[in-house]
Amino acid sequence: MNQLQIKNLHVAIEGKEILKGVNLTIKDGETQALMGPNGSGKSTLASTIMGHPNFHVTKGSIFLYGQRLNKLKPDERAKKGIFLSFQNPIEVAGLSIKHFLRAAFNNLNPESKLSPFEFEKLFEEKIKLLKINKNFGGRSLNEGFSGGERKKLEILQMAILQPCLVILDEADSGLDIDALRDVTQAINRLKKAKKAGKNRMSVLLITHYNRILKYIKPDKVHILMHGRVVKSGGRQLATQVEKRGYDWLGSK
Repeated sequence: MNQLQIKNLHVAIEGKEILKGVNLTIKDGETQALMGPNGSGKSTLASTIMGHPNFHVTKGSIFLYGQRLNKLKPDERAKKGIFLSFQNPIEVAGLSIKHFLRAAFNNLNPESKLSPFEFEKLFEEKIKLLKINKNFGGRSLNEGFSGGERKKLEILQMAILQPCLVILDEADSGLDIDALRDVTQAINRLKKAKKAGKNRMSVLLITHYNRILKYIKPDKVHILMHGRVVKSGGRQLATQVEKRGYDWLGSK
């Protein structure tokens, strides 16, 4: 089944067209990577899928399990099961991670809100799965966090909120090799756990570098340039880009 389907998507910001006819399909449970040079439109695509109001769809459609999303607000899309990680998440002093995550879960699941006791059970289950220190939940949201800790919190949010579609925008940004390994292992464990359950999780991984794809194996790799997907292929395409850059894929 096609989970995400993007058809002829054109997107403008302040009147300037950034995406110029993107077509992309992600099947249920697939992991796909999106690569491209700076300014090619990768983050624009991520924000548009999530429904950011500054990104205006001028043509085309976005579908999730066959439902057209174009007119839905970001919170409505989140309730449908879309999750977008942030490159630079904000710090909120005094707001504990546990309180934040419980509020987020209950807001997205108004029919099955969790009491503090029920949430504690869920939290402990997920930190055990992801191999995160249990004291992590008492810290203030992103305050004083390293790059690796910020990314781990993003993955923990995924584990708690259990989205069907995850968009990871430069999940490897600012990570050293040890932090990259820890974060990608957590993503893989979460994806495996979801695969064993009822709902399968699909991932759209936006990255500049092939190194993360050595840990998270994509089913497909797409190259976005000048607002369009110019080439798609298997994992070897990312290796080619690492060796040859983007120029061989064509000019504007």
